[in-house]
Amino acid sequence: METFTFKASDHSNIFCRNWLPEPEKSPKAVIQITHGMAEHSERYAWFAEKLTQQGFAVYANDHRGHGNTAERDEDLGFFAKGNGWDRVVDDMKELSDLIRVRHPDLPLFLFGHSMGSFLSRDYIARFGKTLKGAILSGTAGDPGFIGKMGLMVARAQVFLKGASTPSPLMDKLSFSSYAKAFSPGRTPFDWLSRDNDQVDAYIRDPLCGFVCASGFYMDLISGIFKINRPAHFDKTPSTLPIYLFSGAMDPVGDFSKGVRKTHEAYQKAGVNDLALRLYDQGRHEMLNEINRDDVAQDVIQWIADHLK
Repeated sequence: METFTFKASDHSNIFCRNWLPEPEKSPKAVIQITHGMAEHSERYAWFAEKLTQQGFAVYANDHRGHGNTAERDEDLGFFAKGNGWDRVVDDMKELSDLIRVRHPDLPLFLFGHSMGSFLSRDYIARFGKTLKGAILSGTAGDPGFIGKMGLMVARAQVFLKGASTPSPLMDKLSFSSYAKAFSPGRTPFDWLSRDNDQVDAYIRDPLCGFVCASGFYMDLISGIFKINRPAHFDKTPSTLPIYLFSGAMDPVGDFSKGVRKTHEAYQKAGVNDLALRLYDQGRHEMLNEINRDDVAQDVIQWIADHLK
């Protein structure tokens, strides 16, 4: 594993990790990983090593306001002063461009988890023709009335306290609400996985589970509404293979309902190579679940099938 930083088009520094197969093995494809909210790229090291063992190169950046891209603690949980959502998607595309310079002849797959799946859905609507395939983990459908109320609260918090100020209220309305389905629980993050060790590792990690800023929530919820519009689904190339997977008990995906709705929306948009896998009793982070070896193998098999 190597780390590097690239300078984005707005001159911000974006921290990245990459994993490569053993030197004697030439990579056969590249997987670009897009992490979720309040976490970072290092959490995907185990999965990346699984991929490199199968001959894939792996790249992942820490989003703005996350991981090592957030240079100061006070930067955690805030995308940017303006158009934060679009800026993060642009960062992803700029990393893709860098990958293509390093590996000009290799097909590129995009993997996004949770918030990363939302960002990836915007990416594939804008740049999907440049990809070999897209993998969406722990995604969700239209947030409906609750989402509209959340957006109103986030906007009010931005007006009253400033866009970069952490919002415990929005944190309570989002993360804390997911825990309710598993109460009384051992921890507030039991909704992530049935594996207690993985949950505890998340809680111990200072770069995970932090309270995000009100401006971040405004960007995030607006972005989620955007990607769930029928016209936005229609922008996804019909020839782009897409694999969706989730835990059947993932509260982010409304316990499978939101994932199914997303799958159906891509079907209606004419995407002709779609796969959906829901894991019985699985929660939000299927790559950190008790059956993660099987989950990783399913992803690897899907990628291999689309290299034939």
